[in-house]
Amino acid sequence: MIYFDKVSKTYKNGDKVVDAVTITIEPREFVSIVGHSGAGKTTLLKMLLAEEHPTEGCIYFGSENIHELRKDDKNSFRRKIGTIFQDFRLLPHKTAYENVAFAMEAAGRSDEDIASDVPHVLELVDLGDKAWNFPHELSGGEKQRLAIARAIVNQPDVIIADEPTGNLDPINTFEIVQILRKINELGTTVILTTHNKGIIDSIGKRVITMDKGKVVRDDKTGKFSL
Repeated sequence: MIYFDKVSKTYKNGDKVVDAVTITIEPREFVSIVGHSGAGKTTLLKMLLAEEHPTEGCIYFGSENIHELRKDDKNSFRRKIGTIFQDFRLLPHKTAYENVAFAMEAAGRSDEDIASDVPHVLELVDLGDKAWNFPHELSGGEKQRLAIARAIVNQPDVIIADEPTGNLDPINTFEIVQILRKINELGTTVILTTHNKGIIDSIGKRVITMDKGKVVRDDKTGKFSL
């Protein structure tokens, strides 16, 4: 379970970008967070990843306050979360296989696990025939599917997808959403941020709407409403 307990974030210039947010996200939920640019969505996710600290309040992952973890424990905690970004963030000089393998190496996985798991996860995202292609040889949709493969290969408890379809056409957008739904159905919690009304309406899952740092709606089976 993820629990934001009256979490606020105020920067040194006085901007309050997250304002007293209280949210509970249960295991295996698919949650979409929507809001205009500057609503506080990305800052909320950065605090969940312990990349930024709340000015007030606490964030719990299970029973642990993630901002009280020691450095080694914080690194272990981050391995429980896979992250997918709008700009892919692939390693340009590594093949698709090597991009995924690198994520496993960083987590301390064995050579045997890598040899077994990388082909499997590439097949899961329909990139089995692109294993030895470099990122510049892949389409935008293929790059994002590779980013998803990298995010899920270590079997995290949670996937954070921050505007993952922002640079994609409608067909690739649909494919990415279907993969995220499949990941969720297999038992992984998915937290999605997006401006795409069609995505939100098609998923039919919980929608949290933010405005000026506050949660203004929380619909269990919501649609896009701003």
